[in-house]
Amino acid sequence: MAHYDPQWNLNDEFDGDWQLRAEVSPKWIRVKIGETFVADSRRVLIVTETGKLPVYYFPKDDVRTEFLQESTHRREDLHKGEAVYWNIGVDDTLVENAVWSHPNPPVPSAIIAGYITFIWKNNDIRWFEEEEEVINHARDPYSRLDAIPSSRHIKVIVGGKVVADSQEPVILFETGLTPRFYLPKEDINFDYLVPSDTVTTCPYKGSATYHSFNSDGVIADNVVWSYQEPLPEVHEIAGRYSFYNEEVDAIYIDGEKWSLQEQDRLPYKSIAHKQ
Repeated sequence: MAHYDPQWNLNDEFDGDWQLRAEVSPKWIRVKIGETFVADSRRVLIVTETGKLPVYYFPKDDVRTEFLQESTHRREDLHKGEAVYWNIGVDDTLVENAVWSHPNPPVPSAIIAGYITFIWKNNDIRWFEEEEEVINHARDPYSRLDAIPSSRHIKVIVGGKVVADSQEPVILFETGLTPRFYLPKEDINFDYLVPSDTVTTCPYKGSATYHSFNSDGVIADNVVWSYQEPLPEVHEIAGRYSFYNEEVDAIYIDGEKWSLQEQDRLPYKSIAHKQ
């Protein structure tokens, strides 16, 4: 099923299945390796394209190109053309194929010609918006998060068991995504759950830890997560637990079984991180 995504409704003349949106960000964006800022700009492009996460692109003049080492790696992109790569070395740190540019993109992507971007999800490369470090990917300026306390009755069924039953959820509403229900610890039956080693990061919420369901031979890996110390913008979810609606037997909201609505979509957790 195709789901309406509000971020792709910005171009009134667009009627295809792909588009790229790029605009100059008002944020001060920097990239740091060790103690050295290798990119520093107040005029980056924030670029979002269909099915991919936002990416910051720097004007070449705002990148410390003396740290770049030409790479033979190339990658062809259907919509952006050939990507040319560089390794980057600072002091004793070398990250291969960490920097790239599309020097000759086709017309629909022409705005990014000559701009340079850097890899995310690398321990040696750190990104900053103003003075705040950003993890995982750039924040989409058209996404909003609201964490709102509610009195809706939420019941979660996994493996035929009632694993959670609460009338004190905090509901997280995120632009274009299906809502998530964050439940108090005391309303969850941890007899069915075992801690997982999995940790994920989100630039909007922080670092999440996971539990898996395990009962009577039924296993559901990493089906519930928690932000013990979320970012301040969503402090209301601290210490609460949320289940993947789409991966449990059922979630009931005031007695009505949850289903994905036409105007909503699922997060990018099942989409490979592409840039």
